[in-house]
Amino acid sequence: MATYLLVSGDFSPWGGMDRANYELAWHLAHRVGARVHLVSHHVHPQLAAHANVTWHRVAKPLNSYQLAGSLLARKGRQVARILKGQGARVVVNGGNCPWPDVNWVHAVHAAWDNRHAGAPVWFRLKNRWAKASARRAEARVLRMARVVLANSQRTRQQIIQHLDIPPERVHVVYLGVDASAFRSVTEVEQAEVRRELGLGSDRLLAIFVGALGYDRNKGFDVLFAAWKTLCQNSEWDVDLVVVGAGAELATWQERVREVGLGKRIRFLGYRQDVPRVLAACAVLVHPAQYEAYGLCVQEALSRGLPALVSARAGIAERYPPELQDLLIADSEDPAALADRLIHWRYNLEKFRAAVIPLSNSLRRYTWDHMAERIVQIVREAA
Repeated sequence: MATYLLVSGDFSPWGGMDRANYELAWHLAHRVGARVHLVSHHVHPQLAAHANVTWHRVAKPLNSYQLAGSLLARKGRQVARILKGQGARVVVNGGNCPWPDVNWVHAVHAAWDNRHAGAPVWFRLKNRWAKASARRAEARVLRMARVVLANSQRTRQQIIQHLDIPPERVHVVYLGVDASAFRSVTEVEQAEVRRELGLGSDRLLAIFVGALGYDRNKGFDVLFAAWKTLCQNSEWDVDLVVVGAGAELATWQERVREVGLGKRIRFLGYRQDVPRVLAACAVLVHPAQYEAYGLCVQEALSRGLPALVSARAGIAERYPPELQDLLIADSEDPAALADRLIHWRYNLEKFRAAVIPLSNSLRRYTWDHMAERIVQIVREAA
């Protein structure tokens, strides 16, 4: 029986890298039948209860990933040394644990800067320290890896360019999708979800999914500025639904009220039923400044929604020529974003039809396919 050790902050069916790590662990334990050891702060109960899974719990002081970083790394090395004699393969994420085996990179810290100019001083100081620490750890840990996994071709190039990793060590493995949860939206489902959420049925809805924290990497500030401009035109007949939480949620809610857009922008807070909420909407807007891949974009596309995303996001490389007009050339420019939204609105049916082939293709590549590819790469590097 094969043995694997996976080191990550969380193994959860929600979020980007947390979901990817969860699916790899589940596949190894449930499909492959391997012994799977998890070094983590949190493991979803279904995964933790699996007979083949052993959870090595790591404390998270003050609920802070940054304060817990050294604890996670220490426990990861400790368990890896114990399992080394059993021939265990060790998969770490970025700079989270120095171990010379497999490194699955979900973001390249060296490739992007903090976007926190308007944040409180204490947060900017903490964020700069965290970024510097992450970059140092990333450079040290990735250079010792035998195998590096990247979630897009763009991420692969950034790893090679910024961290000087030999190209032959870096392999691209796209994230998978739950085809049953992210199936195409039907008119019946859309009407049902709109009714459940109290969103009405007479207007088109755009959706933003992302954190609303002091670091504005996800770009809601740009979307808000673009939306204010769009709503000045009485012909703009699209409302915005915002899914996400964070330190600035209350601030954004107040700003929306101040500018009189309370009926045009609705905040739903943090939700775990994003697949369901997507069904109520006609388009996803994701103007993130840095996105190694973009799982929420992939999930929207899989439900058949056109998705506006930065041309610099990893998932943009999967857009066919027919969808190139949905890519935002400058995701920091509200005018550029407003222009893309207007273009989408006046070509609504064209984009609805054009997204179908990509949607079908994405749904055919499941989480199991992703995990199988990772296992194949790891075995070949034995």
